[in-house]
Amino acid sequence: MSMTTARRSQRRAAPTATPTSASGWLRDAIGATAMLTMLVVVALWVHGRGLQDLGGLWTGVTSAGRLAGLVSADLLLVQVLLMARVPWVERTYGQDRLARWHRLVGFTSFNLMLTHIVLITIGYAGTGHMDVVAQAWQLVTTYPGMLLATAGAAALVLVVVTSVRAARRRLRYESWHLLHLYAYLGVGLSLPHELWTGTEFVSSVLAQVYWWTAYGVAAGSVLAFRLALPAWRSLYHRLEVERVISEGAGVVSVYLRGRNLSRLPVRAGQFFLWRFLDGPGWSRGHPYSLSAAPWGDQLRITVKAAGDGSARLAALRPGTKVLIEGPYGQLVAARRRGRGVALLACGIGITPLRALLDELPPRQTVLLYRARSEADLIFRAELDRFAARRGIRVWYLLGSRPDGGSWLPAGYPSDRQVLHDTVPDIAHRDVYLCGPNDWMDLAASAARRAGVPDERIHLERFTW
Repeated sequence: MSMTTARRSQRRAAPTATPTSASGWLRDAIGATAMLTMLVVVALWVHGRGLQDLGGLWTGVTSAGRLAGLVSADLLLVQVLLMARVPWVERTYGQDRLARWHRLVGFTSFNLMLTHIVLITIGYAGTGHMDVVAQAWQLVTTYPGMLLATAGAAALVLVVVTSVRAARRRLRYESWHLLHLYAYLGVGLSLPHELWTGTEFVSSVLAQVYWWTAYGVAAGSVLAFRLALPAWRSLYHRLEVERVISEGAGVVSVYLRGRNLSRLPVRAGQFFLWRFLDGPGWSRGHPYSLSAAPWGDQLRITVKAAGDGSARLAALRPGTKVLIEGPYGQLVAARRRGRGVALLACGIGITPLRALLDELPPRQTVLLYRARSEADLIFRAELDRFAARRGIRVWYLLGSRPDGGSWLPAGYPSDRQVLHDTVPDIAHRDVYLCGPNDWMDLAASAARRAGVPDERIHLERFTW
């Protein structure tokens, strides 16, 4: 191991972050509201004679199918809201946690949708003394809105199938992201059959008010925060590529300039979805973290070529226009609570932590940077300047990946011994992690064993 340090150069001084915590009451209020919507749905089902209909065999099957469909639709709208980029929701939970909930809620909603389809078909077939297949065909071809609902269900099946881990591993991010947009189509196509044939819609004013409000809030949030706000920020700040610098094998830094960037509510450690208007494929957004704190009217991202989107950045020309969506993320200095900070980075995961060095108190900060070799270190010169001029301690942990489950390179002592040698007081510090998912799991586990509580371990996952 070698220890060195670094300093930020040619940048405006960033204010020292003060320890803060997420708004607990807002977090609880948002969670309670989501739960309340499902209670409202069940109450509306009861109001529509859902319980009474359970008394008969086939009416009971149909009523249970209605309830499954109502809860499925409600969860589908919750799922849309989870990824609508509502600023106060994102700031409260963070995009990585919202993405995990989005996935869980999505699969639950999908399973309930299938349950709804099966039970409704069986219930109607039993009541009408028909064959199940014939009944299904009759429902699709003769009931108002059912052809659209079938197309919507097919779109949702496509989204779910491509969201299974085995399928995602075979898809490029760009392809997966495009297919995932069909979820909005599925939601939209399912609405007509609910309005025209849904018992709760046609028989209850209360239900109509609730569902129209729910659909309006979901659609409005997507339009406002996924489309209108990013469009306004892109037009207002007028970002464009200033220059592209090679940082090593397959790694480039893109420097961007814009207008009035001091009004952009972004902090070191956060990320944007970037769209570079350099030709075909520009419409696909890519999540890249800032690799330096914003300074003046300039931003910087640093990217390793790992796919079509990231590889093309090396060929960007000065003056290329840029669209942004964000900022997102909670890997910020304001979350720290301890009296010091330990940053643990692996590979390209150094980028948001490098940006954090611009805002963290230098004498209270230690960086442990894991890389395969000296040639794989990014920002080596910058980190060395941080050490020499500001007193930040930096440890480079070099070597190949070990066979066993450790976040350290092969040949190093135990996790506990390395943490004791490099950060003896780690139990009293906040720990920020960034790197591959499995590496972060191992590093977070080591930090917990060293006495760091969960609320002072900060990480974000960028997997899709």
